[in-house]
Amino acid sequence: MSTHFKPTGSTYFIVRETAPAACHTLSVLVDNEPGVLARVIGLFIGRAYNIESLTVCETEHEAHLSRITIVTRGTHQVLEQIKSQLERIIPVHRVVDLTMRAVELGHERPIECETVLAKVINRGELRAETMRLADAFGAKVVDATVEHFIFEATGRPTKIEQFISTIGPLGLVEVCHTGIVAMNRGPQGM
Repeated sequence: MSTHFKPTGSTYFIVRETAPAACHTLSVLVDNEPGVLARVIGLFIGRAYNIESLTVCETEHEAHLSRITIVTRGTHQVLEQIKSQLERIIPVHRVVDLTMRAVELGHERPIECETVLAKVINRGELRAETMRLADAFGAKVVDATVEHFIFEATGRPTKIEQFISTIGPLGLVEVCHTGIVAMNRGPQGM
């Protein structure tokens, strides 16, 4: 991280972050109780941090714990600040930067997966082409009539974006993403 000090009229120097912002996936283990998600999101809103993807679900039913997966972008300093502030929220048990953990384990990124529903309206020859392309991406038909298909596709976010851009010209009218869920490789848990 390269920073430099810039003298100001103040007694203190201002440290300016010159490192590029990077996309990171954070996993946050929290109590499954009302208001926790609002408190976590409020932290991002209050500091003008953007959330690119957000998923949450109870993962440990007996302990009533939920796992929130947040994809955000920031410099190293901003990401450390986000993690530190998340850890101070009372119902938060653990915060793990899955992107940094993947690098520590010798991997480029954690395993990331997303599900999408895509509605395509078309007729005639375009239907056969739509089915062929959906099959090539491993998408399943979850609803169909003579006028439309609704496909479900699951995979890495890049694969999902490629699927959407490929079927777009064939009559794509609606898309719904779940958001990214992520986990690191190897035998270690969160």
